[in-house]
Amino acid sequence: METREVRFAASNGQVIEGTLYVPPDATSSDPSPGIVATHGYINTRETQSPFAIEFARRGFVVLAIDQTGHGHSDPPAFANGFGGPPALQYMRSLAFVDDENIGLEGHSMGGWASVAAAGTQPDGYESMALVGSSTGSSGVPAGNATFPRNTAVVFSEYDEFSTLMWGVPHASNVGQSEKLRTLFGTDERVVEGRTYGSIEDGTARRLYTPATTHPGDHLSTTAVGDAVEWMQLTLEGEDEMPPGNQTWWLKELGTLLSLLGGVLFLFPFGAAVLGDHRFERIRREVLSARGAEGRGWAVGVALAAIIPVLTYFPLNLLGQGFVPVSWLFPQQITNGVMAWALGNALITAALLGGWHRVANSGTPLEHYGLDTGDGWRTVVRSLVAAVVVVGGFSLLLGAVGFLFDTDFRFWVFAVKLPTTTQFGIGLRYLSPLLAFFLVLEVLLHGQLRSGNREFRTALAHNWIAVVGGFVLLLSVQYAVLLSGSPLPFGQPLLTIVAFQFVALLSIVTAVSTYFFRLTGRIWTGAFVNALLVTFTLVAGTATHAPL
Repeated sequence: METREVRFAASNGQVIEGTLYVPPDATSSDPSPGIVATHGYINTRETQSPFAIEFARRGFVVLAIDQTGHGHSDPPAFANGFGGPPALQYMRSLAFVDDENIGLEGHSMGGWASVAAAGTQPDGYESMALVGSSTGSSGVPAGNATFPRNTAVVFSEYDEFSTLMWGVPHASNVGQSEKLRTLFGTDERVVEGRTYGSIEDGTARRLYTPATTHPGDHLSTTAVGDAVEWMQLTLEGEDEMPPGNQTWWLKELGTLLSLLGGVLFLFPFGAAVLGDHRFERIRREVLSARGAEGRGWAVGVALAAIIPVLTYFPLNLLGQGFVPVSWLFPQQITNGVMAWALGNALITAALLGGWHRVANSGTPLEHYGLDTGDGWRTVVRSLVAAVVVVGGFSLLLGAVGFLFDTDFRFWVFAVKLPTTTQFGIGLRYLSPLLAFFLVLEVLLHGQLRSGNREFRTALAHNWIAVVGGFVLLLSVQYAVLLSGSPLPFGQPLLTIVAFQFVALLSIVTAVSTYFFRLTGRIWTGAFVNALLVTFTLVAGTATHAPL
């Protein structure tokens, strides 16, 4: 199988990028069936790898696109039918693709891209698989018994977006959805696995409900197999390999190992950089701790873990609602994270100031790692060291992309190199996020650094303080969801984003703890974390303003 990076333009000139999977038997003299595969909101084309790989293994030419405003495609997001219509048009233009034998598969908002494509080119495709998605949402055409053509709905038993997609409180009730029954042309509950309508007439419908969640579709052999089975039923000319014969997980394992390797690279490389004589002045011995002790320390850890979680939904929503999308701050999700970060920086700084005045008055700044040694030159040298460390990490990430055509990722979490546009966007978000990491460093290595604990113990305690609250939030949300009830705190999108918070904040904790031990000061760790998190966040989410 060959993969190619492709670029094509929509009618208004907006450029969309994607990966084309071309099986060896696809030629202009013997065209193969094709499938356009589209990822969901704040993901990129690589998230669709399980589906794309399995389609391509069975002889389908697959075009996995970055939605408009996502990945390497031009902003703004949501434009040109989320990228679906121009992607279908491009697929139909390929000489080695049978343009009368094309399927559309999309996850979540990618399903809306598929429906948008079907609405603009009703004769340009043969079948569709909506994975965790629906018709008639966010401005795309509503479904009925004849539109879209030959449609499978793969809607997981615990999908978090059941209300948004199909108007039911819990995904286990999707068969009763009035909207779904309209699509299937029945007044009765839709029965899973039963084929409604006729494949020959283009009116076939089938419901699949794998036992997973909305993001879990990407790690589910059942969900992938369901989509594969439907395309094999409704398109012609592919290999009849059983749907359960899957190898995509090997690629997922490989990118997980690359992610772990990339993160681990930061530490010896960082030690090598800071071992250079030019950075000697930013290092000193870690001074004895003068943080909280006993019950006060436990209370501090508990507050550190709980406050960011209590503010997670309200501050993110506040930022998304009150920081307008513009050329300055063009990413809605990042605006929410920025508001959360600044809010928590202010709350934490106020609590730290109160604690210092009441319980630790007179302690010099160097015991918090806040001293500047040679003055601002120490801070500047720390910034330069951080840029070198993150630069080395970026070169490694670029080498992996060049050699293996992938990035550091697992599931819904990915570390990608930003595009030139995204790099410029990241510079705008860098300062507010840096403020958060500076305050976090003082919290971890000032108030909560009790005693001279060994590195592993300090890392474990810091992880509880930084990440533990989000693990608790996800545990509560999913314990209720998996028991058959809706998410108790709602907010399905931000709940899924919290998985990425767990991964990213775990890296943040390790970097913070390691670089403080290495330098005795907070500066380098805060700068490394601000650079890593800002550009990872900006490269991995959607840009909503045209730039």
